[in-house]
Amino acid sequence: MPIYELRCGRGHSFEVIQSFTAPLPACPDCGGGTAKVPSRFGIAGRAALPPPAEAMPQTWRGTYNGNREYVTSLRRTAEQRRDLEDRHPELAGDRRPILAHEGRYEAAPLRAGDAQPSAPPPADRGAHQHPHARSHPHQHHPAP
Repeated sequence: MPIYELRCGRGHSFEVIQSFTAPLPACPDCGGGTAKVPSRFGIAGRAALPPPAEAMPQTWRGTYNGNREYVTSLRRTAEQRRDLEDRHPELAGDRRPILAHEGRYEAAPLRAGDAQPSAPPPADRGAHQHPHARSHPHQHHPAP
């Protein structure tokens, strides 16, 4: 029979030996419901978890300028992590997409659904910015 590692909602974890079809036992510490979690050990050794999306390159330069072999390897690793998170949601982090965050989008929130940064107060209709530090007198008249 297989050995399962179980965890309750309060974070208590324990192991149990039982058949696949047997119902999961209650937590021996608190009596709460339990769920299976990926085991930390294996008979042939220990496998490392694929890195989360946050640990993967986030820019073009981080992929060695789009190196085909590296990008393919990253895609496979991301698919393995996604499959693992689908089976074990407790491993999943923030799954909202990361938005464009370079150039004119630099001040935008990093993830979909995050609060928008506060906008600067609107300038006067006649006021404007100069690319140099010195000011000079002149008038602006609003268009009719």
